Amino acid sequence: MLIGRHPTGLPQRLTIRWAVPLSLLIAVGGPWGCETLTTSFHRTPLPDMGPRLANSVKLTFDPSLTNLKMQYIDGCNSPHELNVGEEVESIMIDAASQNFTAVTVTGGIAAPIQPDGEIVVTLQRSSLKLWADHVYDRVPADMTLETLLTFKDAAGNELGQQTVSIAHNQRLILEPTQRRCDYGNIGEFVHDAGIALSTQFMRAVRTQLAATSGTAPATAGATSVRPILPAATMPAKGTPSALSFKATLLDENSNLVFEGGERIRVRIDLVNGGEQELLGATAALTGTASLLAQFPITTLAVGRLQPGQSRSIEFAATLPQAVQQQKAEIQVAVSSSGTRTQPPTQTLALSIQPTGIQADDVDQIPAVATRFRQPHTYLISIGIGSYRDQQVPSRMFASLDAGMVSSYFQSLGGLPASNVRLLLDWKALRSDIDEALLDWLPPHMNKDSVVIVYFAGLASVSSTGETFLVPYDGTATTTSRSYPLKDFEAALSRLQAKQTVFLFDGIVSRIGLDSRSKTAPPQWNPTGSSTLHVIGTSGFGRGLEDDQHRHGLFTYYLLRALRGEADTNRDGEVTLGETVTYLSQKVPWASKARMNQAQRPFAVPAIRPTDPSAALVLTKLAAIQGTEAH
Repeated sequence: MLIGRHPTGLPQRLTIRWAVPLSLLIAVGGPWGCETLTTSFHRTPLPDMGPRLANSVKLTFDPSLTNLKMQYIDGCNSPHELNVGEEVESIMIDAASQNFTAVTVTGGIAAPIQPDGEIVVTLQRSSLKLWADHVYDRVPADMTLETLLTFKDAAGNELGQQTVSIAHNQRLILEPTQRRCDYGNIGEFVHDAGIALSTQFMRAVRTQLAATSGTAPATAGATSVRPILPAATMPAKGTPSALSFKATLLDENSNLVFEGGERIRVRIDLVNGGEQELLGATAALTGTASLLAQFPITTLAVGRLQPGQSRSIEFAATLPQAVQQQKAEIQVAVSSSGTRTQPPTQTLALSIQPTGIQADDVDQIPAVATRFRQPHTYLISIGIGSYRDQQVPSRMFASLDAGMVSSYFQSLGGLPASNVRLLLDWKALRSDIDEALLDWLPPHMNKDSVVIVYFAGLASVSSTGETFLVPYDGTATTTSRSYPLKDFEAALSRLQAKQTVFLFDGIVSRIGLDSRSKTAPPQWNPTGSSTLHVIGTSGFGRGLEDDQHRHGLFTYYLLRALRGEADTNRDGEVTLGETVTYLSQKVPWASKARMNQAQRPFAVPAIRPTDPSAALVLTKLAAIQGTEAH
């Protein structure tokens, strides 16, 4: 592995870049990064540092930063070069644009106004190191960047200097190609390092300006100049917290009116703007009690935050179908142990109102079948409606569907609550699924065990047809953080259960999102699998969602099947064979008659009435229900 270093003390000549008014800079800020770094990855946003400053500024980037290139060796021992300087410089300009009234860059078009001051950015030190690891497709990487900020007033007089540095670390992941040489997220790694440095840069500048805003009085016919002063002139009091954050309320249709059955997400973007690592940072929600009761957890550990490092976390909840109209508030507090000054609490206001849609009978959890117990049946119910990578297509009712499936198997399927694992949204990381399959289930297995896995979310398919389940931390364009179905099936096979069943309702997409590429059909039944798969839609595409009933169409009829409508022989028991037959009839009919689209579920391997798996009892009813689907 190679370490790249750039010498200090380079000549103070200026690189000719470009300068535009702020409005134009924001509009076209994206193309600054080098083309070699343009990849499909989740871009960490710049944090909100507070209200926009009244100052205008000129940025001058020394060639030591602009021309910074770093070398590394890939997994096949081939050398590569990263144009780090251009990417970092672009992000620093974006950060300045978000925080100053106007920004220009030395060497470009003349500024429409005289800047209040100038900041010269010079690279002092840089390094990149990739560490050998025993995990073959994960490589820890460390990048260090240290810059010297020189502050000048409008007349060009030097006012002081300040050093800003970051140490950014991240695991690089080998691309899912046949050779597995280069790292698919190395562009994300460089971008996130730029975010960290730019955050430190703007925090340093804001600190310099905090004590001097408005100290230079305006005179007749002259422009008021607000000089940028060195840190030595800053008072000790009023120093902002090293930990800052921005809380954002997100809903499914972006109208900030939350309806019954709708998902609520509270996103928190955090940044460590200090010079010390922050330990023990936590985020907590308080507010309207009836609303907080819907969140499975109201306190989250943030983990360690290195200086300049940013991180995003989310709280998620689903409102009940039946809600009363009301106003509600959520207070978000973030704190860190060992920090004297904590950031102020932020309040999020929201409106809750009924949908106006009458709740369907499937949303009323059936009465418990008291005499029916299945102590050896286990359920893992996974629902992922939105992903950490916002490029991944969302699914409005996935978490609600997974919760309903869990409730039905407990009320009608005879499963004790201890036999159910419910993994929703950010609780459905790959590590969470691994824990359920590899740690939780094995100690409970015996010759009578039955394992049912329900998955509502995204599955991606490679060009060869290999199918991957995408957990919350996965992406639609790579497989590095996805769960190969063959590995999933291998884990189920090792359980040696009497029967394993996999139910899927969601989206099936080609990796890379290119519908024109030649891709083999999804392989839902890997070689050697003993699992029966019931898949909500054939081929590629999005399993339909029923806005009227607020469920995935496949899951809506699955719930109706489990509550008794699939019980064709009217013996009070709903078997797996009856359920598959019911779904294969009702879903195609409803998709065509009600939505004018086609959706056809299927079972693989095909299930025959004489197969032992067909007789597997899923639910049992206290009384025979003879209602028909409408």
